[in-house]
Amino acid sequence: QVQLVESGGGSVQAGGSLRLSCVASGRVPSVNDMAWYRQASGKERELVAVVSSLGTKEYGDSVKDRFTISRDNAKNTVFLQMNSLKPEDTAVYYCNADVLVRADSDDWHNHWGQGTQVTVSS
Repeated sequence: QVQLVESGGGSVQAGGSLRLSCVASGRVPSVNDMAWYRQASGKERELVAVVSSLGTKEYGDSVKDRFTISRDNAKNTVFLQMNSLKPEDTAVYYCNADVLVRADSDDWHNHWGQGTQVTVSS
């Protein structure tokens, strides 16, 4: 059983910073891509940032130059440093990861965290 557990959400004023963390726990032989998505009220879920196991990073256009994704492979953890936050960054942020099912397989399953609320006030 694999669980993704997020932490670090909260409320902040515009211009402030928050750091999100997500740990993949349980049966985790290996983790491939780890990502953050977000979903604002009444909107579709969108990709915020993704980082591969080799460290290649991609960002959504709306967060480039403000957010930084990183990971600690030894701890199966992904981080999202969010700076210069804007009210439009308000959303539930979800962790996502591709986890190897068994060490002797090539079967990867995609998992989601439960989400953490980020609220930015003007």
